[in-house]
Amino acid sequence: MLVTAESCTGGWVGQTVTAVPGSSAWYERGYITYSNTAKREMLGVQQATLDQYGAVSPQTAQEMAIGALNRSHAQISVSITGIAGPDGGTATKPVGMVCFAWAAQDGLVQQETRYFTGDREAVRRQAVATALQGILRILDNATAVA
Repeated sequence: MLVTAESCTGGWVGQTVTAVPGSSAWYERGYITYSNTAKREMLGVQQATLDQYGAVSPQTAQEMAIGALNRSHAQISVSITGIAGPDGGTATKPVGMVCFAWAAQDGLVQQETRYFTGDREAVRRQAVATALQGILRILDNATAVA
C-alpha cells in the first residue's frame, strides 16, 4: 500500500495514482499539508524542524514521509514539499526547488532535492513525475531483492 504527503503539488500525485483502474488495491490515502500547521498536526513534523530548516527542506520532507507512513497502514510513502512559484523563492531556496522523501516500513528512507525550471504548472508536473519515479525505484529494488 502507498500513502502520499503532498504540499506544493496539492494532491496531484494522489490524483495521478487514482486515475489508474484498480488503484484502490494499492493506494491507501493521501495527505495534503500545504501549511506548516497542517504538516505539524497531520504528519507530526516537528516545529523545531520547521524553524531550523524551513518547510522546504530535505529534513521536513523526511519527517512528512515518515509521519505519513506512521499514520497509515501503507508500506511505502512519498512526500513532496517545494516552491512552485511564481513567487516565494529566495537566493538559497529558489522557485523550482522541490524536496522529496520516500520511506518504507523496512526502515528505508531516501531523500532527493531537485531544481526544476518552468512556470508553476511545469514545476509541479515535474515534481509529480519525480515522486512517481522514486516509488517505482523502491518497488524495483524490493522486487530485485525478493
